[in-house]
Parts: sequence; C-alpha cells; structure tokens
Amino acid sequence: SLRRSKLPDPARIGNAGSFFKNPVVSLALAEQIRQALPALPQFPAGDGQVKLSAAYLIDQAGWKGRRQGDAGVHANHALVLVNHGGASGQDLYRLAGDIAADVQARWQVTLEIEPRVIGTDGAVR
Repeated sequence: SLRRSKLPDPARIGNAGSFFKNPVVSLALAEQIRQALPALPQFPAGDGQVKLSAAYLIDQAGWKGRRQGDAGVHANHALVLVNHGGASGQDLYRLAGDIAADVQARWQVTLEIEPRVIGTDGAVR
C-alpha cells in the first residue's frame, strides 16, 4: 500500500511508525498559521475546529531528516522517528519532546505522541 511504501521497514531501521497525531486546533489559530504557511494541509474537524498536518508542521520546522545522536526523524516521512542503531527509548522520547516544543514555540500547536509509551516503572504515558 501507499502508506507502507512511505514508512521505513522496521527490520531495516527501528521505528514506531507514525509518532505524532494530527493536531486539532481552533479555526482562528488555523487561519493565523495559514498566514505563515499557506500550503499547510487543513481538514475540517467540526465544531469550529480544524485538523492540521503534523508532518507538514514538523517538516516546515526543519526536523525532517534530522538526527540527535542515533535518534532521528526519517528523511522521507516527518512523522516517523527512527533509531539509527544505538538510541535508547529515552533518546527517542527526548527527540519527540524537542520536536513538540519547537512546533509549540513556532505556531502554538501542541503535538501529541501517538504510540503508548511505557516507562521503566511500567507506567503507560
């Protein structure tokens, strides 16, 4: 399928697939962001809200293809965080936090992690 062709094969490079949910924001915030990013994909979400493309925001913030040590963002799909060999779960979680903080600072959009994260204490986050 098309989705599978865009995602890296976990047997070749460690990844958790799509890592961030597409955020839902107010129509007013979506219009404000559209002034800066006219090509930002947006979809009606009902009740005066709009769903934005998390991948587009991450890409426009310059994260696509970037690495922090062995943790990185896939070069072909900005929603996919990858382990280039020696990254720990904490390294990937830290990278996700850095991406989310950057998107928040630039456009006041909160990115939510899609996979369930299980801490060393067994707690699901």
